[in-house]
Amino acid sequence: MFQCNPRMHVFQLFFHFCPYRNLLDMDTFSKSDPSKTEVIDNTLNPDFVKKFILDYFFEERQNLRFDFRLEKPLGGIQGKKCGTIIVKAEELNNCRVSKWFFVPIKIKTVKFWSYLVMFTTFYLLLFLYRFTICHKTEVVKNTLNPVWQAFKIPVRALCNGDYDRTIKVEVYDWDRDGSHDFIGEFSTSYRELSMGQSQFNVYEVVNPKKKGKKKNYKNSGTVTLLSFLVDIEVTFLDYIKGGPYQLNAYAMALKAVGEIIQDYDSDKMFPALGFGAKLPPDGRVSHEFALNGNPQNPYCAGIDGVMEAYYQSLKSVQLYGPTNFSPVINHVARYAASVKDGSQYFVLLIITDGVISDMAQTKESIVNASCLPMSIIIVGVGPAEFDAMVELDGDEVRVSSRGRQAERDIVQFVPFRDYIDRSGNHILSMARLAKDVLAEIPDQFLSYMRTRGIKPSPAPPPYTPPGQPVQTQI
Repeated sequence: MFQCNPRMHVFQLFFHFCPYRNLLDMDTFSKSDPSKTEVIDNTLNPDFVKKFILDYFFEERQNLRFDFRLEKPLGGIQGKKCGTIIVKAEELNNCRVSKWFFVPIKIKTVKFWSYLVMFTTFYLLLFLYRFTICHKTEVVKNTLNPVWQAFKIPVRALCNGDYDRTIKVEVYDWDRDGSHDFIGEFSTSYRELSMGQSQFNVYEVVNPKKKGKKKNYKNSGTVTLLSFLVDIEVTFLDYIKGGPYQLNAYAMALKAVGEIIQDYDSDKMFPALGFGAKLPPDGRVSHEFALNGNPQNPYCAGIDGVMEAYYQSLKSVQLYGPTNFSPVINHVARYAASVKDGSQYFVLLIITDGVISDMAQTKESIVNASCLPMSIIIVGVGPAEFDAMVELDGDEVRVSSRGRQAERDIVQFVPFRDYIDRSGNHILSMARLAKDVLAEIPDQFLSYMRTRGIKPSPAPPPYTPPGQPVQTQI
């Protein structure tokens, strides 16, 4: 608010900002390019809508200067105060500046006025019982039922991310000389407005002065919200967040299962194989290639190493069909066949988005592997039908091939889409995925050890600090 002698003026405010590092430059303000507010005319108390956003630095001194431009010079005695500037500041919350909503409003009068020239003003509750203007609609002329055009306001400017903050709306009858007649007001919030057109967004426009003086006074009309829309305008950071560091379904499944099962491996070195891709430099199709590009040593250090090898392989290979499972199953089976004494147990995790192209060969590979110390986990990614993989799971009917039935159930299959959390809580959904795919591993492990009569190795003796007697039990 700016107060001065009772004459009409045209006001425009200039805002200068001087950071601490420029304080030594005595002519900083004169050289700076000031920000400007809108022009307000025919009022002694201009209330500027335009806001200025500044970065705050705790360690720097930041000087501000405000200048007024007037059509006529301010009256008054030289050296005396000609008015007061009220500056209100607030820290911006971390909310999207790109969210907008559109609000056409209609007022229905309950008392006859001559044709009105009307506009509305939106005020934001900045501090308790103190409001600051955040928007003015256009003026609608010569109607008792004005409908204002849809307008957009950043959520930050309207409520600073606080959806329950009070928003006050005032309705005026516009006068050319600036002495606008106050019709009434009402209060709402972003949360209420976000409900859209409904019974909750019909507001009574009340003039407090009339309500206090007239017993039968109820309101000066009603304002109805006709529509509401939130439009998200993406930013540079949105693209960065959605870039290569955003886990896709393959990576999410691999990380969820791998981070749990890796704790049961002593050296944390995992061979990682890909299948269904054309490899450089000749473009040959392979269903059994090392993700790290080293066929002689396909081992990766921990699940993080597997993830890194996976992302690197996506840059060098060309994904290509068909989807053959038997090569990778046979690859792991060769390792498992060489260690049958129970000292090692192998778990093969297959993540795929397609149907099986070599179903017969895959069944035969599973039947052959069912007598080996290994289990197979299959996670199906994408919208494909996975009926064939359900068949491989073998929970209801044991997998068979060429008249031979699998010695034991060693396959667990789950579709990834069943574990997508609609609320966006990927941590919880991936925890459920890991729980379900690993649930059968202990029983599969025990079934192999029991059928082979393999006893667990004796546990190592408990650690005894040096200098203390060794305790024995009888």
